Amino acid sequence: MSKKTLYLGPRLKRLRRELGLTQANMAADLEVSPSYVALMERNQRPLTAELLLRLAQTYRIDLSSLGTGDNEELEKRLHAATRGPIFADMDLSGLDIADISANYPDFAEAFLRLHQALSQSELALAERRERGEDSAGPANDPVNEARAFLTLRRNCFPLLDDSAEALASELPTLEALIARFTTRHTLQVHFVDPAVITGAVRWYDYHRKRIMLSNRLDHPGRRFQLALQLAMLEQERQIDGLLDQGRFASDNARTLGRRALEAYWAAALLMPYRDFARAAQELRYDVEALAAGFGVSFEQAAHRLTTLQRPGAEGVPFFFIRIDRAGNVSKRLDGAGFPFARHGGACPLWNVHAAFGQPGTVLVQKIELPDGARFLSIARTVTAGGGAHGALRVTRAIALACAEHHAGQLVYADALKDEATPMGIACRFCHRPQCLARSAPPIGRDLRSDHFRQAVTPFAFADD
Repeated sequence: MSKKTLYLGPRLKRLRRELGLTQANMAADLEVSPSYVALMERNQRPLTAELLLRLAQTYRIDLSSLGTGDNEELEKRLHAATRGPIFADMDLSGLDIADISANYPDFAEAFLRLHQALSQSELALAERRERGEDSAGPANDPVNEARAFLTLRRNCFPLLDDSAEALASELPTLEALIARFTTRHTLQVHFVDPAVITGAVRWYDYHRKRIMLSNRLDHPGRRFQLALQLAMLEQERQIDGLLDQGRFASDNARTLGRRALEAYWAAALLMPYRDFARAAQELRYDVEALAAGFGVSFEQAAHRLTTLQRPGAEGVPFFFIRIDRAGNVSKRLDGAGFPFARHGGACPLWNVHAAFGQPGTVLVQKIELPDGARFLSIARTVTAGGGAHGALRVTRAIALACAEHHAGQLVYADALKDEATPMGIACRFCHRPQCLARSAPPIGRDLRSDHFRQAVTPFAFADD
């Protein structure tokens, strides 16, 4: 018999617990003393080949179940958790982490649970700060409630896609849309000066049986507004059914959810799911090319890319954000599980903020978050309003982001270098000590009182 010995204490302990045995029970089964079982579980005694075979025969287990698969997964998770900048000044070697994972798995799991709880608490605090709450109590926020409704469904509604796709071939042009209102709803469509409709872009005049659109809308805007009005007239029952699944806490949240689903259907009519998904793959997610091919705006095409998560026909999952020059977020859409999906986005190192300095230009950036996760981000400015001299025009910036492992499918990654820009969710929750762009110290770090030197960074930390 081979004299080869193994130290498998934590896995032996896990097996014993799964079998519902005490150390005394297992000792009797293996014909050893209870103290020897306790020593083996603490890796103070080896599990010999003879005992290993006896273990397999007694409990009829596959020896591979005592392998290192779970330990390797635990080690990977522990590595990821300890990569954050908060641990940057600690000497946590790979060997130390492997040793902890192998010999103290319960401690490692406890650490990971605490780390996850801390991360969730930081995210919750970020949400409260963004909503302007000073207390810890949750606020009734219809915007966040509507966003959560969309995010839970990955911003994808196959029933609406099917309904819109069935009509898309009949309504490929602006003229065909206008004809639909005339023949099916006996409504006339007029393009008028915005002053006639009190500055609005669209007005459904129910009593006079007409729809009036601002004549300052460009062609994509006119098509979208008519598609949106069609959704309100023809898709109410289907949209109500989807909203009933949301269990909204307030009428305002349900109203915002309705607006989102109506806009979803309108976009699906102009960009049918199968055709758009196929074109996105063929054009390698070139947003400008997609917008030109479907006769829509850059923002409309980018927005539609976040919805391509139909089971069995998924596209690259994207996160979408739209901000103004002051950093106010007016739209968030998430099909990617991006960390900024519910809050954040204020890091000045993100290219969505740089887009204002190069209006109309698509900026491409690879970014790395404090936990080591990498994303590809494209950003560009978009405008709303205008159409006449002196008319109010608003410039915003939008960004699309996807996980780095999808980047090869995007045309934007072709000329991009491997270097990534380090950035965080917000300064209060980013522990990178050497960031020149930092506007506030992170939570949990004490500032250094230093009368003899001025650091390059805005803040110096006491434990650096």
